[in-house]
Amino acid sequence: MGPAPRNWDEYKARAAKRIASVSAEAGETFTGPLPEPLQSIPVLQVQLNRDGTVRNVAVLRTPKFVPETIEMAKKAIRRAAPFGPVGALPPPWQFTETFLYNAELKFQLRSLVE
Repeated sequence: MGPAPRNWDEYKARAAKRIASVSAEAGETFTGPLPEPLQSIPVLQVQLNRDGTVRNVAVLRTPKFVPETIEMAKKAIRRAAPFGPVGALPPPWQFTETFLYNAELKFQLRSLVE
């Protein structure tokens, strides 16, 4: 897993890459340019335990269309966990991620989009 992340930006980037990698294996992601319009954009806050396991996933933005993408995104997060210890980072031990769903209900993560 490499050296421990020095800050929350590094931790979030590592977590996003892990979510994307595990979800790509499950066929739940897409690559390439983002479509206009996006089908659904749930925003989730991932709250962690000291060991990097998921304590809770809170919904910060519920999409107007296709609200079931919230549960899809939560499953993607839980499947990718744990994300590595956070004890060396300042609390609160949490990060936010935005899921960008296309018409086929496959996603990219906002933090990984160029």
